[in-house]
Amino acid sequence: MLYQIVSLLLEVVVGLLAGACLLRLYMQWQRIPMSLRSGNPLSRFIFTLTDWLVLPLRKAIPPVGSLDTASLVGAFLLQLVEFSLLWLLQGMAAPAATLPVLALIGLVRLSISALTALVIAYAVLSWVPGPGQSPFADIIERLVTPVLAPIRRFLPLVGGVDLSPLALLVLLQIAAIVLGSVQASLLRMVLV
Repeated sequence: MLYQIVSLLLEVVVGLLAGACLLRLYMQWQRIPMSLRSGNPLSRFIFTLTDWLVLPLRKAIPPVGSLDTASLVGAFLLQLVEFSLLWLLQGMAAPAATLPVLALIGLVRLSISALTALVIAYAVLSWVPGPGQSPFADIIERLVTPVLAPIRRFLPLVGGVDLSPLALLVLLQIAAIVLGSVQASLLRMVLV
């Protein structure tokens, strides 16, 4: 029972912090203005959650083109800390060499969950009339549109309705199931 409680708390805290790192990375990659003067309502929140980790990492890890590698490494390190703490709580039953692999899978699963949340928010906000749009609507649309574009090339409008968000959600869920299965298989192999 204690393990489950600690696991839940770690998943929530690390998910929030690592998710903010990934959002920072993705927003910078998509060239969404992040300065506090830009009017981006997420900027202050993201910077508050991630500056303590990303800024020191930037001193040692340079960006690769437009990719903020410090944010990516920060998210990975947070996942690694989560799995390391869980590993310690389980009495170090698995080889330590599996922790980076589990952290990487956890990072991909977190990315899928975050993108799923963005697509759901995008779909809901698309039904809200334009003039009273949320300040987040433009940002969410700019984050989701590049991922929906390839699907829209193959999936036409059906009766004037864009089904690409639904198709993307199905694909994301399939990817989450596959990754969950891979992660569970890895854990079973290691713990046997």
